[in-house]
Amino acid sequence: MRQITGFFVMLLLASNSISAQVPKKLNSSDLYLAIQKLNFLGKALYIAAHPDDENTRLISYLENEVKAETAYLSLTRGDGGQNLIGPELSELLGVLRTQELLAARRVDGGEQFFTRAKDFGFSKHPKETLKIWDKDLVLSDVVWIIRTFKPDVIINRFDHRSAGTTHGHHTSSALLSNEAFDLANNPAIYPDQLSKTNVWQPKRLFFNTSWWFYGNQEKFDEADKTNLLSFDTGLFYPNLGLSNNEIAAMASSQHLCQGFGRLTSRGSETEYIELLKGDLPKDKTNIFDGINTTWSRIEGGQAIGEILYDIENKFNFKDPSVHLPELLKAYNLLQKNKDTHWVSTKSQELMAIIQAVTGLYLEASAENATSYPGGTLKVNIEALNRSTAKINLISASLSPTATAAAAIDLTNNKKFNFDLSLTIPKSAAYTNAYWLNEKGSLGKYTVSDQALIGAPETPKVHKVYFTLAIEGTTLVIEKPVVYRYSKSDKGELYQPFEILPKATASIKDKILIFADGTPKQVAVVVKAHKENASGELQLKYPNGWTIDSDSKPFSIKKKEDEQTLYFTLTPPNTEDENFIYPILNIDGEAIQKELVTIAYDHIPQQSVLMPAETKVVRLNIKKAGQYIGYIVGAGDAVPESLTQIGYTVQTIDPAQVSSLSELQKYDAIVMGIRAYNVVPELKFKQKLLLDFVKNGGTLIVQYNTAGRWDKQFENIAPFELQLSNDRVTEEDAEVSILAKNHSLVNFPNKILPEDFNGWVQERGLYFPREWSSEYTPILSMNDVDETPKTGSLLIAPYGKGHYIYTGLSFFRELPAGVTGAYKLFANMLSVGKDISTTTNLKN
Repeated sequence: MRQITGFFVMLLLASNSISAQVPKKLNSSDLYLAIQKLNFLGKALYIAAHPDDENTRLISYLENEVKAETAYLSLTRGDGGQNLIGPELSELLGVLRTQELLAARRVDGGEQFFTRAKDFGFSKHPKETLKIWDKDLVLSDVVWIIRTFKPDVIINRFDHRSAGTTHGHHTSSALLSNEAFDLANNPAIYPDQLSKTNVWQPKRLFFNTSWWFYGNQEKFDEADKTNLLSFDTGLFYPNLGLSNNEIAAMASSQHLCQGFGRLTSRGSETEYIELLKGDLPKDKTNIFDGINTTWSRIEGGQAIGEILYDIENKFNFKDPSVHLPELLKAYNLLQKNKDTHWVSTKSQELMAIIQAVTGLYLEASAENATSYPGGTLKVNIEALNRSTAKINLISASLSPTATAAAAIDLTNNKKFNFDLSLTIPKSAAYTNAYWLNEKGSLGKYTVSDQALIGAPETPKVHKVYFTLAIEGTTLVIEKPVVYRYSKSDKGELYQPFEILPKATASIKDKILIFADGTPKQVAVVVKAHKENASGELQLKYPNGWTIDSDSKPFSIKKKEDEQTLYFTLTPPNTEDENFIYPILNIDGEAIQKELVTIAYDHIPQQSVLMPAETKVVRLNIKKAGQYIGYIVGAGDAVPESLTQIGYTVQTIDPAQVSSLSELQKYDAIVMGIRAYNVVPELKFKQKLLLDFVKNGGTLIVQYNTAGRWDKQFENIAPFELQLSNDRVTEEDAEVSILAKNHSLVNFPNKILPEDFNGWVQERGLYFPREWSSEYTPILSMNDVDETPKTGSLLIAPYGKGHYIYTGLSFFRELPAGVTGAYKLFANMLSVGKDISTTTNLKN
């Protein structure tokens, strides 16, 4: 749903999305902007591949200067990226980044859509991308969104003519947009969609170009600009007190998990778009030139426009309520119009404005943040009219057909509160990210309900329907049930109301590595989501494994309390990879769900229900050395993974290290991913780390992005080493062992080609491309149709110790339980150790 303003103001009208923030109340400037947007009947759709790909300057400009209804279609939810602020990866990262995009749209005023495509990691070519995504499925989603949103203009973030020169997802987004532009108006294409929408033909397709796509500013200045339009997106909005680029920067800064927090900027900035399809506007500063965006666009709309344009021209900033009679008149005329698309869109905007000019406050707050199927709870209703308008609350009910409550005259500034009783049906679905409810594949999510495709989040099911008579005009306003509460250190807070299972179970470790035949205790945490939750916890385990008890009872008196139950799991004698599953049997219901809560200040709290399971791996592995120091970088689970195979891992804070003697207790030191990119203190401690190597230690440096570290670094390695963008994205790419006799592939574990089976998402990234003769390259690998890359694992002796640089994706492989990755990492940690220090972890 469209945002009323471009600066942290949400619609007061209920929608299917809800913010964790306190609802914003529109001031007169916000209302005036809302009326300007109401009087613009034009839409723009911006299309790219990932969260944070969008150009917030252009989205904000179209929303707040042009006044066009503008949406961003991100083909994926960014599941394949990294996370700089927390532990969420993969599907959970997709949930987080979805909410960050919605937070960005609350700032710049736009709307948000997605397809079913999954971000499976970096892709070098659209051929690979479209094969993994299932091109026809994602293309159908793009066509569906065009048909339902009905944009007049579409703008691609990326160039469809750049295949193989940039991220395959980026180029694919442009290719699909280019194709969908021509297909959306053809009834023979995806005809099953037409029972729920109509065909649509956008007028123009553009590419959001810049000097960057030309290589440099000089080439761009010399380029033919016949088909280019340009806009100054640095305009100042006096009513908002902000420049457009300030709003854009604040929107972009919502992508915190990707490190996009940045300073705001001001001043003139020019954006360019290149016409790809459609007619070239005569006015090259107006993307909608020649397209009717007035109320005369719809049959019978001129009369509505005459009313609303007059309000815009004579807007009373001191007392906007004086416009209520004319707003109601326009609303009633609009309801008689036959253009269902614009009636739906503009009715919602009009209703929000009517609520705002009357100061009408309506809220439905549940007594608890959650309930469960079959549960009952109170919902407190607050209704308040802060104007002299005659408003009668005819009813407030929990369904459109429920029995009406007693009518209340909402007199000026008199608050009314009363309770409704909400009973959750026993058949009610749990609250969850809808795209995670069914099992997907590597490149796509499974969504069976056509109506959900494109939606940014799961529609809210539980609402209160307020039927009101405002100066004789009947309006039905929907408000989602929320949970409103306060904290002494934060004040008033809002949280989505959610339906959860009666209880959920989770195993803390998502991977359990058995490096020998020794049994391990498995701790299963049961969390109650109702009072007096009791039943049996069953731990389902695979053949060949044994357990001390098939099930154990649990009993939890208070809601939100937890109980931990322990099982003893014994692995088989031979190597094996499998899963264990905790299952709760409660009130005759079997529940196999784990609750994951995602909570950050900049997004609404998210409750995600995932399959409750843990991977168990029995492997035969040897290791030398015991004590490992770990310097945390951008965040990974490598330390926990090494602990699972028996290492003692201690986190090192570089700021607290002042002498070499503090490091010499470690057999090896490991640098977390992107440590040199994100830990400024390392520029002062690099000499100590290299001295550690010189005196006999092993330093393992995991991948860093080239050049993104403090300029005071002379080098991150003891010898010349040039990082690059080289990567191998195909997780099953063939790996050749170059240094067959080197200890890295022989001691204490023999590394074989099959140890590279089962890797996930990729082989590795940001490999060095050039290095001095002191280094020995260990492996060679490459994607299809590419030259071999030999920089994935390099080792060099330095003094008495060893320096290792690796771009292999151990941060993905170890948490995924990839046995070959464990063996190779153990070998790296064992370099230079005497065979007498080797620990045989086999039975």
